[in-house]
Amino acid sequence: MSVVIEARGLALVRGGRLLFEGVDLSLDNGDGLHLTGPNGCGKSSLIRLIAGLLSPAAGTIQRADASLADEHLALDRELPLGRALAFWRGPRLGDAMAAFDLVPIAQVPVRMLSTGQGGRARLARVMASGVCLWLLDEPLNGLDAAGSDQLIKAIAAHRASGGAVVTASHLPLAGDWQMLELGA
Repeated sequence: MSVVIEARGLALVRGGRLLFEGVDLSLDNGDGLHLTGPNGCGKSSLIRLIAGLLSPAAGTIQRADASLADEHLALDRELPLGRALAFWRGPRLGDAMAAFDLVPIAQVPVRMLSTGQGGRARLARVMASGVCLWLLDEPLNGLDAAGSDQLIKAIAAHRASGGAVVTASHLPLAGDWQMLELGA
């Protein structure tokens, strides 16, 4: 096993407010971390900090290459879904589109996708990236039962192949997870 995330003493201040401090994380290949806590406690901010989009007020973090799925679709709304996903040049694009049942709608412009289809496309983009670390912020939002099942299967397969996942969600996710409750 190798270390995917190693963080010590993380603190984050946003808008002049201390969201958290003293956070230590260590994830190896195959691990999963589920962030929980009330709205505004810093779950999404911690995911963005891990992604490298925010800088800690204190502490250190090292991580493997990561792919982030948050509320932003990160796809060109005018392109057909297949072409928009291809922009990211993920080595597993075909597998990801099949895993999230997106092949039948590959020619539909992104702007025409339903909320659930957009959520599945966002997750397929992460899966297609081929990176070790998936960062998933509220990944169940907008997904129906089939989409939720697809997500759980994709996470399980990713972790079984040595990938790691950090997720923030108010809803429980199937599987064995390390838990970190912020704002407690």
